[in-house]
Amino acid sequence: MVKLIGAFAPAKLNLFLRVVGRRADGYHELDSLFVPITLGDRLALQMRPAAASAVTLGGIYGTLPSDDRNLAVRAARDFMTEFGCSAEVLIDLRKATPVGAGLGGGSSDAGAVLRMLAALTRIDAPERLARIALRLGADAPYFLDPRPARVGGIGERIVPIGALAPMPLVVAVPPLEASTAQVFSDLRPSDWSGPASDDQVRAIVAGQIEPQLLVNDLARAAMARWPAIAQAQALLESIGARGAAMTGSGAGVFGIFATGEAAAHAAGEMRRRAPEMRTFTAAIQPPVPA
Repeated sequence: MVKLIGAFAPAKLNLFLRVVGRRADGYHELDSLFVPITLGDRLALQMRPAAASAVTLGGIYGTLPSDDRNLAVRAARDFMTEFGCSAEVLIDLRKATPVGAGLGGGSSDAGAVLRMLAALTRIDAPERLARIALRLGADAPYFLDPRPARVGGIGERIVPIGALAPMPLVVAVPPLEASTAQVFSDLRPSDWSGPASDDQVRAIVAGQIEPQLLVNDLARAAMARWPAIAQAQALLESIGARGAAMTGSGAGVFGIFATGEAAAHAAGEMRRRAPEMRTFTAAIQPPVPA
């Protein structure tokens, strides 16, 4: 029997991203506020009984690989290995989230695949799913249930924070792919700002946006290597953003605006002044169960 399901895989923004330390294994401990946004990919999945497991990727996904280097494919394979499933899985991926932009696109695709497979097989094992996701990438566990959350450790500590005040957004992505490994290699301990205070988090949740709240400790390293990221942030600030910052390890930058109309006007200005960048309007995405 063929089983079919679809899901939306939202991109995410880091409203702040702070480094709080470094572990003995070399990974950095982070404190971040993740929000899913209305920009994202769409996936459909078919699952058919088979004597041997197989995963095939189709759809529209640009130059991304279609083998195990693609996180959506790896997620399906790892799910079947973990739970002893034998099936043919067909994934249709319609890519909209820019690659290499700090928006979590690949991790979100992986989270969506894990959610869909769990729903189709009626497997309720959140801890095992979280372990699979963490092996795929630090952001992937968040996308098992993407909603506003404070995220710590290397991505495994996730505490939902409830609804945020409305935040009309503009996301601008320069024509480059920022290397996360390179950014962390360039990061200096002097860049670390430590955890946000509870008052700072409450202010952001309430929509009391001030530029100094939108801290990203990776920005100095990324902007030094790719100046276009700093240029994108400066443009958003110059056209009226209440606050603007890089997301993740770059290259994407977001601005928060007072109204949807202001955001739409700013997006138009960004496209006029910097046509080489990909510019989107967005908002915080409500929960999207598979």
